[in-house]
Amino acid sequence: MSHLDPEQMALLALGESVASLADCAHLRSCPACAAELAELQETVQVARTVVADGDLESPPDRVWGAIADELGIDPAHPAQAPAEAPPTTAADDDAAPRRGRMRTMWALAASLVLVAGVGIGAWVVTSSLSPASIATAALDPFPDHPGATGTADVEESRDGARRLVVTVGSDAVPDTYREVWLIRNDAGALISLGVLEGDTGSFAIPDGVDLAEYSLVDVSVEPIDGDPAHSGDSIVRGELDQV
Repeated sequence: MSHLDPEQMALLALGESVASLADCAHLRSCPACAAELAELQETVQVARTVVADGDLESPPDRVWGAIADELGIDPAHPAQAPAEAPPTTAADDDAAPRRGRMRTMWALAASLVLVAGVGIGAWVVTSSLSPASIATAALDPFPDHPGATGTADVEESRDGARRLVVTVGSDAVPDTYREVWLIRNDAGALISLGVLEGDTGSFAIPDGVDLAEYSLVDVSVEPIDGDPAHSGDSIVRGELDQV
């Protein structure tokens, strides 16, 4: 019985559509090939699980070309049935499956390394573009709001833009008009960043604001009276610490 080509088995394990109708029929009728393919597919699944959660891109043609060059096969015809071989001796029959399996595992390993490299590279690029935390603060309650809690986190993107992410607990006077502020260390000046709706809000920090000077984060209850000044009714406040 002629079994499937080792390189073809590796490609099938990777999910490539390289099986002809005859190949599919052979897989259904040959327990050895079916078992080997199932084992290779399990190896692929484990390897892909190790890579981060992000989606992997399909490898470009040059990836398969590199594998084909290493194996000495024609990348344009990966599923082509092997030419009929001359009669072999018993020793050759014993050695052939071992050689075929080794080539199959090598092809599969090379393919997985290249595919995983694409996924890891994409993860590295995505991670490097994520904003970095540069300062944090624990927000402590004022006497009039003893059950309130909160945190603040300053995130800086690669272009230098900064945002203040504020999160407060459910006891931080919900269902009121709450405003987020940056206050100077000596309390001599303050900057309104915006209205906090819900438990979490993200606010742009104006360019040129020195967080070493404006290091106090404050959340206050404000009356809807048209007065832009701080009401004096602070819920929580905390000092930013550089990360």
